[in-house]
Amino acid sequence: MGLCISVASKEIHDAEDGHENVIFFQGNNVSNGALGLGSLYSKQGSKGLNQDAVILYQGYGVEDGAFCGVFDGHGKNGHIVSKIVCNRLPSLLLGQRNALAKTYTVANDGTFQNHVERIDGELRPSKNFHIWKEACISAFKLMDKEVQLQKKLDSSCSGTTAVVVIRQDEDLIIANLGDSRAVLGTITNNGVTAIQLTTDLKPGLPCEAERIRNCNGRVAALRQEPHVQRVWLPNDDSPGLAMSRAIGDFILKNHGIIAIPNIYYHCVTSNDQFIILATDGVWDVLNNDQVASIVWAADSEQAAARAVVEVATATWKKRYPCAKVDDCTATCLFLQKKQHFIVPVET
Repeated sequence: MGLCISVASKEIHDAEDGHENVIFFQGNNVSNGALGLGSLYSKQGSKGLNQDAVILYQGYGVEDGAFCGVFDGHGKNGHIVSKIVCNRLPSLLLGQRNALAKTYTVANDGTFQNHVERIDGELRPSKNFHIWKEACISAFKLMDKEVQLQKKLDSSCSGTTAVVVIRQDEDLIIANLGDSRAVLGTITNNGVTAIQLTTDLKPGLPCEAERIRNCNGRVAALRQEPHVQRVWLPNDDSPGLAMSRAIGDFILKNHGIIAIPNIYYHCVTSNDQFIILATDGVWDVLNNDQVASIVWAADSEQAAARAVVEVATATWKKRYPCAKVDDCTATCLFLQKKQHFIVPVET
């Protein structure tokens, strides 16, 4: 069962079980040229409820701006946490950005300098990026607190990842928490090339493991899964979290699990074609180049996210026939309007 949206048609197709895993929102400041430049798709695995959530918000912030994000829930109530964050984070983040903007010095004409500065011959983030960076960090912290204050929701051992991309003119601001991933597809002499924009934040990373251990958390793998490092309480073999940052998971918040995202910046060039965000159900079976090739070979921009998810779930079943398939979710935001799609690269 899957749940998808075609941005061009603005039609939402619900899965048979009716779960609202996908959100598309179109603001008032979207030009006709920006319509249709994105797609979303989420498909339930075989582990139970689909705990993923995904959003594409067109007309976010500036004209033709965009917000897209994927959220991979885990734990008993992970499906609830991921949907709460998916629904609330965009407005929370924009509110933080607007509040912070008032504290910054404005340009002489009374408006913000929304451009990328060239320093020593290289493109560097503008002041506007630094406002968004602070807004992201603040909003993620507030989001974590809002989840904790949900009276009827036990999120002590439940939580969600979050990777979001904000486009404001030619600025891309990427915020990542956990092990979902953002990848850029750009044109080179060899065709479409994948550039990973985020780092998978897992307990096995030395800097992450150091922080957790400094907070008396334990990092260790299960004997039957020696390649998967997990986070455990100091004196109890639980909960075994397989990521180092998350919203929720409050039982581990005093032991090194944080809700502070890593923030990245990219200035869009004419060669940059798309950004694909996906949960680890996709990345566990497909590498960056394979995913970029699938997007580039899709029949249309609106078909891209579904194409990635369908290949991922088929690969799960072929590679791990006896294992339960993970939920797979993706959103694809195109940065340029393409006239046509080219011949696919081998995956």
